[in-house]
Amino acid sequence: MISRRIARQSAAVLLVAVTVLPVATAGTAVAEPAPPASGPEAELVPGEYQPWQVDTPDQVLAPQVYAPTAEEDAVEPADAAPGTYDLVEYVPLGDAVARVACTKSRGPFQRQVERWLKLKVDGKQSKGDCKVIRAFQVEQKIKPAIGFAGPVTWARMQYLSARENPNAAKKCPVRSYRVACVDLTRQITWVQKGKKVVFGPVPMRSGRVGDRTRTGWFKVYWKHKNHVSTLYHQPMPYAQFFSGGQAFHAVYGSIFTTVGSMGCVNLRLGDARKLWGVLKKGDRVYVWGRRAGG
Repeated sequence: MISRRIARQSAAVLLVAVTVLPVATAGTAVAEPAPPASGPEAELVPGEYQPWQVDTPDQVLAPQVYAPTAEEDAVEPADAAPGTYDLVEYVPLGDAVARVACTKSRGPFQRQVERWLKLKVDGKQSKGDCKVIRAFQVEQKIKPAIGFAGPVTWARMQYLSARENPNAAKKCPVRSYRVACVDLTRQITWVQKGKKVVFGPVPMRSGRVGDRTRTGWFKVYWKHKNHVSTLYHQPMPYAQFFSGGQAFHAVYGSIFTTVGSMGCVNLRLGDARKLWGVLKKGDRVYVWGRRAGG
């Protein structure tokens, strides 16, 4: 009887441990936690439901390079579902559940957003701050527009600031040939030839903690329009590999997430399709900076 009771207790403890502890399988990384918000609601969640909030189908190891047939290259990747790339902000769990109209919570990018909107930069959320931030979110179609200074709102501001001259800070080297510039800090990418921007800038998603996108100079060494990930066995449309298993490619899911990719430069489908027509095998890629939270 004693041995049976001990066995049952041991099984119960094991069941609890399996239920509570995160599971990490070979080849996957434990997801990076979302940046904290102020107050008791520290967990940030997508403010609106998106069925395509999925992990990224990246390829960790270098792919097997081959020459695709003309028939294979003639097949265009499927379009993304409507709404896939909507700007859905990450908000405090309590605000999402209560569906608040204007949040009282201080966002993780409060100071940056205040500075961009020319508000008083004190890092504190006020009714006035919420009103102005909310107006910006409505204008930019960021959902839910509740005035929370979250990662998507700040990413949108960085993109808007970069549109006219993405290389104003001269972080990407100017060369006579094409250079694909990957700015991990601002999470944008573009292609320039000399000082002329020939593609972008466009928003992107780079590598997460533990699987960061490598920095430095690289070359596009293989292009595969209909590539399938050997890690998740999911499509990586318009893949252009430049460093081992790291590539530019589209994802059929939001690129505006708090968790990064497995190292690839994730793009919206339309942007990846345009980039496919700009970059050629042998073109140079320059990567610098550091993704927020990574």
